[in-house]
Amino acid sequence: MGLTWHNPNTQVLAEGPELTIQPPTLRHSGPTDSTHRFRLDDAQTQQLIASYQAGSTVYQLADQFDIERRTVSAILHRHEVPMRRRGLTDNQIDDAKRLYQQGWSLARIGNHMNVTADTVRARLLERDVIMRDTQGRPRTETSTAAGESR
Repeated sequence: MGLTWHNPNTQVLAEGPELTIQPPTLRHSGPTDSTHRFRLDDAQTQQLIASYQAGSTVYQLADQFDIERRTVSAILHRHEVPMRRRGLTDNQIDDAKRLYQQGWSLARIGNHMNVTADTVRARLLERDVIMRDTQGRPRTETSTAAGESR
C-alpha cells in the first residue's frame, strides 16, 4: 500500500524519498541489561552535593547530571545532606493569589516562583481561593469536588 520495506531500518515510499528510521538511543552508554545502573563517580557525587548546597534544585541537578530527580534525592539522603523544603513563603502565597486573580495560570505562577503548579494550587486552596476551570470560569462546588476526587 505505498510502502515497501527493504530492511528494518529503512522505508522507501513508492513514489517519494527514502526515510531512515533510527533505532532509539540509549540515555547512557554501556551494558543495557536491567541490572546495570548508571552511577555517578565520587567526584560527580561531591559536585552534585556542593551544587545542591549552593542552591541548585534537585530538578536542575537531574538535568545537569542526566539522571532522575529521585536519584538526586537518593544521593543527597545517602550522604545525609539536609534537604531544603520546597514551598512558598506567606508573601509568595500572597503574590501567587494576586497573580492568579489577575488571570495567571497555576503553571505560569509555578514557573515564576520555581515551584510546581500543584504546590501553587495547594497553597491557594489553603487560602480559600476559588479555582477556575479550564475555560477560566470560577469552579462551582460540584466541579471543585469532582476535580479533587480524581
